[in-house]
Amino acid sequence: MTSVLERLRGGLVVSCQAYSEEPMRHPDTMARIAEACVLGGAVGIRVQGLDDVAATRARVDAPVIGLWKDGHADVFITPTLGHAQAVRDAGADVVALDGTRRTRPDGLTLAETVARLTASGPVLVMADCGSADDALAARDAGVDVVGTTLAGYTGERSHGDGPDLELVGQLCALLPDVPIVAEGRYATPDQVRAALDLGAYAVVVGTAITHPTTLTAGFVAATR
Repeated sequence: MTSVLERLRGGLVVSCQAYSEEPMRHPDTMARIAEACVLGGAVGIRVQGLDDVAATRARVDAPVIGLWKDGHADVFITPTLGHAQAVRDAGADVVALDGTRRTRPDGLTLAETVARLTASGPVLVMADCGSADDALAARDAGVDVVGTTLAGYTGERSHGDGPDLELVGQLCALLPDVPIVAEGRYATPDQVRAALDLGAYAVVVGTAITHPTTLTAGFVAATR
């Protein structure tokens, strides 16, 4: 599994996700977008939903970070051990799950989830965190990768218009031996470069590349 991480080092991961009820909300569509992103140089793909993970795994040779969003409670990114096992079995190289210190729906701790998941089959685990305290706890729980995915969404840090580069710098200093993946509100190449310069292992970009509705709305706003 070390080779999976090496393929992600220093590169761009593209998140290919569409919201429910949108025209692009289809596994084949997401997989084709993922393939196009890999052709553009993406070193990895992050994708949501079991069918999307399977379809993307079949179309790209790049590492797939899979997750399963379920529910509307605080913890909804791959919220239980069962969700995590299903994402792994669908073909994900890395299972991304909620890495905060909040209570998980199945009552397991993050450490218990990671231990049981990895004991039942080989896979890497990425913890989507919202703060430095989350990241430290996730490290102690045995995750392989820490992401800043939830920075600004858990109430511990402010939600700015752009990425939380300050948190990226903090985590790279606090956890020098853990790959820190910068994710959340990255919209420009300069922001990606800034995160890498701070020590990020890789950077995830989603909306700014793969969500045409949002991109179009920005251009339309300029016509008014």
